[in-house]
Amino acid sequence: MKKAFPVYDICSLAGHQHDDLLISRFAPYLQKHQNLSLPHKHTFYHVVLFTQGAGKHAIDFKSFAVKPYQIYFMIPGQVHRWEFEGPVDGYIINFSAELFQSFLLRPDYLESLPFFSGNADDEVINLPAVAHGQITQLFEQLLTESLLPGRMGIDMIRTLMLQLFILVARQGKQANQTVAPAYNYTLLQSFRKLTDKNFATLKLPKDYAALLYITPNHLNALCNDMLGIPAGEVIRNRVILEAKRLLINLDMNISEIAGKLNFADNSYFTKFFKKYTGLTPEDFRKNPVA
Repeated sequence: MKKAFPVYDICSLAGHQHDDLLISRFAPYLQKHQNLSLPHKHTFYHVVLFTQGAGKHAIDFKSFAVKPYQIYFMIPGQVHRWEFEGPVDGYIINFSAELFQSFLLRPDYLESLPFFSGNADDEVINLPAVAHGQITQLFEQLLTESLLPGRMGIDMIRTLMLQLFILVARQGKQANQTVAPAYNYTLLQSFRKLTDKNFATLKLPKDYAALLYITPNHLNALCNDMLGIPAGEVIRNRVILEAKRLLINLDMNISEIAGKLNFADNSYFTKFFKKYTGLTPEDFRKNPVA
């Protein structure tokens, strides 16, 4: 029998905690949910700080070596798995998008943070030693607040989480780079959002340029300048990523996946996938982290 690919929501993991939020030390969380070492998705935002441990953590099929004082940020829908070596500990926060939407005047605030871009390379940050104490203290405060009763507790948790996000954003590699003009950054984010929603039906840069009210040349120049790749490659990478996410769901066959991604037939999808990954869909299923 084929095994369905697991997708978890906070309710299935939180136990007695709030439906929009789970805060825990990592070791007991991992012990309670040992099946999370297999590839899976979440419907919520996922933040992990490791304070002890080693091994590998794969996010959307990119593997990272686990080390102390490394922090991970993941958005809903990403595929990930852990492969630890020996004891591991730290902190974990799972929270829904709705947790902040009713709290901030900017409902897209989380998307403006560099580590919630959905790009795995931006989501893993090795914290400098000078930040260890302050960030650990914030996680300890979050743990304490999550256990306290009282109607203002959730607002205190939100403010502590915002402090954590801003502090980490200052440590990330983007913080030391020249800041892109606000208009260009907003335009790129809009392109990425449109790609996330339409990658299966809109495959050409000109389609997205029209939705953004700019020329295809402008869109290509923007992507080349800010990402180092043309707009067409951004779209293609998103299609390939979704194909990989679907391929590890063994409830779907290759033809169903090809249809879901709007390929004319199974053969065309297989040729496309092999051209840009070097593997057939069947080969990728045998070793999905490769």
